[in-house]
Amino acid sequence: MIAVLVCGFFFVRSLPPLAKKYVVQILFFDGPVSGKLLEQWVLADGVTKHRVAIDRLIQLRIFIEVSDKKRESSYKLNQTFQANLRKHLTNGGVLPRETMAAVVKLPSLEELDTYALEQWECFLLLLISSGQAEKPSSLSSSMMKIFQRGLLSQRDRDAPRLTEGGFQFLLMDTNAQLWYIIREYITNSEERGTDPADLISFLLELSFHVTGEAYNINTLTEIQRNTIKDLAELGLVKLQQGRKESWFIPTKLATNLSVSLTDSSSRKQGYVVVETNFRLYAYSSSKLHCEILRLFSKIEYQLPNLIVGAITKESLYTAFENGITSDQIISFLQQNAHPRVAERLPSVPENVTDQIRLWEADLNRVEITPSHFYDEFPSRDTFEAACDFAREWNGLLWEDSKKMRVVVKAEIHMNMREFLRGQK
Repeated sequence: MIAVLVCGFFFVRSLPPLAKKYVVQILFFDGPVSGKLLEQWVLADGVTKHRVAIDRLIQLRIFIEVSDKKRESSYKLNQTFQANLRKHLTNGGVLPRETMAAVVKLPSLEELDTYALEQWECFLLLLISSGQAEKPSSLSSSMMKIFQRGLLSQRDRDAPRLTEGGFQFLLMDTNAQLWYIIREYITNSEERGTDPADLISFLLELSFHVTGEAYNINTLTEIQRNTIKDLAELGLVKLQQGRKESWFIPTKLATNLSVSLTDSSSRKQGYVVVETNFRLYAYSSSKLHCEILRLFSKIEYQLPNLIVGAITKESLYTAFENGITSDQIISFLQQNAHPRVAERLPSVPENVTDQIRLWEADLNRVEITPSHFYDEFPSRDTFEAACDFAREWNGLLWEDSKKMRVVVKAEIHMNMREFLRGQK
């Protein structure tokens, strides 16, 4: 079943229209089809779309390129994909889950988007600090395990702290964050007694549900019900309870499970403006946005719909020490640029991006090497012999011939000590 769902996922969501046409045309043809024949199916002004379609099919490994003796390219469908798509079209594959009829008034799409955003921001605020979340924490053990896998670390009785991966996670766009969480959720599914294949199948099925429609929870298995409850904590679905029945309503976050990470259509509008004087203005009332900007900038004050701050050397040094890189900060500012400045090239002033990289380079100029310091040599001959010995072992870091002082790497300290004992 999962293979059929995956084929349907690629065919419906990931292929441009012309690529779908090619797949359908040769679906029931078992041999390779020449590239010239495919070109004949396209009008003269569609050459660019033709190349994009072919590249996409090869990239997804749906098309396998075959070259003959004349070095002319031919293409044939991936056999596994071809067999499963045939099965999907001829047998109907898996029937989509039916929506509920005659339920109470459902939330509007705007209300659903607001709910999903609030849940997701609450989830991220909990990651930054449990005290920042506006709603009380009621995360399941499944979600907490995801937190503890690379995002948070905890020593003894100390409060959990963000790891380098956790700081970097917060600067990702929502689509990438969602995929990270889902990937970790699938990874530890066996610990919960869930078959990963069944979980992937259900998540793919969920991505094809209609946003804003109600689906009966009673039609789900016990494992699927537990999964829905976990996803509701992230804002992927909204749970509602009636007198006799319960149902879940998918949000846009759920349908984004079948969107490519490179697809920008699902990304939110930007809100950040960076000026050449390193001043930062964020047109947002979100507490989450404020906390994320605080990771690498100094927040000066916050108005109801405006956050004002500055990118300083000290704030960036703190970010670099936490494992955030200059490229991640610059990428975040570019991806979240306000529409008014996003149209400009570059959207973030060059003097700001250059300085961010230079301040990062400042920290990388000094390299710490464990070492040992030797002085008070009994004679110059002993000193010079010790320097020669350290050079032979590739462990000499520094020497002062006038005052007969030398610094060597810690890894040859024991060898150096034995050598000096033999010189006495």
